[in-house]
Amino acid sequence: MSTVPVTLVGERRRRATRRRSVLGLLAALVAIAFAASLMIGHTLYGPVDVVRVILGQDVPGASFTVGDLRVPRASLGLLAGLAFGIGGVTFQTMLRNPLAAPDVIGISSGASAAGVFGIVVLGLSGLAVSLVAVAAALGVALLIYVLAWRDGVLGSRLVLIGIGIAAMLDSVVSWVLVRASQWDLQTAMRWLTGSLNAASWELVVPLLAVVLLVVPVLLAQSRPLELLQLGDDAAAALGVRVERTRLVVIVAAVLLIACATAAAGPIAFVAFLSGPVAARIVGPGASLLVPAGLVGALVVLVADQIGQWALGTRYPVGVVTGALGAPFLVYLLARTHRFGGSL
Repeated sequence: MSTVPVTLVGERRRRATRRRSVLGLLAALVAIAFAASLMIGHTLYGPVDVVRVILGQDVPGASFTVGDLRVPRASLGLLAGLAFGIGGVTFQTMLRNPLAAPDVIGISSGASAAGVFGIVVLGLSGLAVSLVAVAAALGVALLIYVLAWRDGVLGSRLVLIGIGIAAMLDSVVSWVLVRASQWDLQTAMRWLTGSLNAASWELVVPLLAVVLLVVPVLLAQSRPLELLQLGDDAAAALGVRVERTRLVVIVAAVLLIACATAAAGPIAFVAFLSGPVAARIVGPGASLLVPAGLVGALVVLVADQIGQWALGTRYPVGVVTGALGAPFLVYLLARTHRFGGSL
């Protein structure tokens, strides 16, 4: 009997076991980080008090601090990180390029520019800003796709076009901020930085609805998405409807990124970091959507705690993720230049 099939089966089992172990560990770490976010603050509350609050019991002090402040904040961090992670790795997988994250190729910049324009120029606030940001992100994604189209979409061409559009949109943001009044400037800068300080159920519930609707769509497309990494011709030969699949995953991923940006601001580098980190800890041969989502959630929750309590003064979560993500971007640029563009 040939040992090749036995070896292949053993390798597949080993990879499946590793994937389950990594997913279990990531889920446990996310749960721990979420619980810590509910317990840690100016006042520490034990697990029993937190559970009592979540169950609806009246706990003096904790009912307001945990129930009205910390639970919405932690929930927003969890959902935004999940959305950024899944949305980012979708683009990176589809385009076979770790640099093709939404905050690099201009989609997050589109939401940011629209949000700042709405706040400063149009005087919008709340839900109106979110809707403008989502619409702009979809519009920018469509523009990049159209400009990158030439008998198909080449990943490197889309990345370069996206970087150019991002630079133009960033200049729009700078122009709007120069014209802003002091009050509008403060509001816009808080929104641009990426922060969970304004967390409320009014932000959490719509984002939760989008995540529950869009993530199953992307999970259903995970196999065709993986096959797209073989190239359009090979994927089509294996039965993938290439352009239909690409359109579905682009719209779904942009919705995730746009709605997360509208709720928490463009938290820097989470969409960019999550996929490559997940690829390195999960290993080859499996979809990265769920691992990247868990990595994104973990990064946002931990970075928020670091920004709030570990640095001597309170920083928005986007400042911490930006400090972590910038060196990683330099590393990926160097690695992509030397070895190619795979995750």
